Formats: sequence, structure tokens, C-alpha cells
Amino acid sequence: MSVDRRPRTPREKYGEELRLRRIAAGLTQEQLSEIIVCSPTLISHYESGRRLPKPDDARRIDLALGTDGFFERWLEDLESKYSDYFAVAAELEQEATLVQQYGLSLIPGVLQTEGYASAVFRAFWPNYTAGELEEFLVNRMKRRRMFEGPDQPVVWTLLNESALRHRVGGPEIMAEQLHKIADMAEAGRLRLHVLPYRVGAHALMQSDLTLMSFADSAPVAYVEAVFTGNLMDDPSMVKASQTAYALALSDALSRQKSLALVRAAAEDHAHAEQ
Repeated sequence: MSVDRRPRTPREKYGEELRLRRIAAGLTQEQLSEIIVCSPTLISHYESGRRLPKPDDARRIDLALGTDGFFERWLEDLESKYSDYFAVAAELEQEATLVQQYGLSLIPGVLQTEGYASAVFRAFWPNYTAGELEEFLVNRMKRRRMFEGPDQPVVWTLLNESALRHRVGGPEIMAEQLHKIADMAEAGRLRLHVLPYRVGAHALMQSDLTLMSFADSAPVAYVEAVFTGNLMDDPSMVKASQTAYALALSDALSRQKSLALVRAAAEDHAHAEQ
């Protein structure tokens, strides 16, 4: 029997329940939006799981649907610490049985050390507060749970050489970051390959990419850019992304040569001048 849907995330279950309760109340999306004072598009986002309502909006939804605080209470368990465009992908990441990730210029977030992640955040948010930085680091480190326990996924990590050479946070932080990845590869926690500069043009030269597969559901693909991300579950788009990953992987160095290059890059950083 073919599988035609990826796992539903908690926020998507929330949205589906909202849709069912709205229909049961005899309201259209437009009518509900008028009652809670928002746009019909926003109701559509809520019902698809792309966004969650604010507590005040959830309270008004409960009043409109006569659900006695149901959606406001459930919301407390769903509020994500991640940006809306990444929240669903972050939830799916913890459910995947296979993760294949490609880092174009950055080390993928789930592999980042605290020092590396901190440097990325400081560059991305110039007017941050200490509290915002701490929250970001806590949430990023929590993503490492995918490597814990007996059900951790098989993880493939393909890195462009630029991700090894681009000095994020200074020499010591880069050396620590690259040695961490190499250690994980040697310990069998991930399969590591590098696309060296000399390859030239390749199938993933325009974007980072993460592919996720699941035990009982269809796979997904996720790409991210500045302030936006795209989670793809359309079979044709996922298949095209899988093909692009396979083509890029075929151009990469072997596991042994990749590991040697990562270690060498770490040593280059460690001995570089500040």
C-alpha cells in the first residue's frame, strides 16, 4: 500500500481540529476571520498548521466556536521557539528515520557547537539581547535530541568545502566545530562527505538542502534562505530534491578523504592567526 503523506505534526493536528470545529459551527473561514478580527488567509494558515494563533486570537476562537478554552489551553503545548517557517521542519526532524543534509556555506544547525551557533546568531541579529542569545542557544542545542536514544535517525552530512573554510567565530571555534563533526563521523553517528572546491559546478550549488524520510510516511525536503524557508512534500519536488542530492553526493570525496579534509581544515584554523 502506497504512502502519500508525511507525519502530521502537533501544530497540524491543532489546525485540523480547528477546521473541523469551524465546520461543525457552520462557519466559513471568512466568517470566522470577521469574528476574531483577522484575515481569512490567517485562518487558512492556522488550519494548515503553517502558523499558530496568538493567545488572544486563540481565546477569541474559543469564544466564536464555543469550545470553552480548548484552543487556548492546547496552544500552551504547541508554542514553538522557532521561526514560523522552520517550526514544522524542526518537529519533523525529531521524527525522521533518515536525514540527509547539505551545508553550502554553514555547518547545518543540528551539528553546530555552542560557540559556532553563538557566532552565527550574533552576525544575524545585530541588536540582540543576552536573553535572546541564550534562548536561541538553548533551542539550537535541544535539536541534538535527534542523536539521542536507540531510535536516532541515520544521518548523512554533505558539506561544501566553503563551510569548512569560512571562519565563523574565529580560529578556535572553527577548529572545535570541525573536530566535533569529524568525531561524530568516526563514532558512526553520521556519514560525512565533502564537496571540494575543485568539483566546480554541481547539483546543489544554489542552496542548502535537508531531506527527511520516515518509517510510515512520505519523505519531505526543506530549503532555507534569509527569513524564509520552504518545506516541500509534493512528491515530484521531493523526488527532484533527492535526485539533486544524489548527484551532488556522487561528486563528493570518499568518506576517508572527506574526514581527512575536515581534520586538516580544523588544524589550519587552529594554527591560524586571530
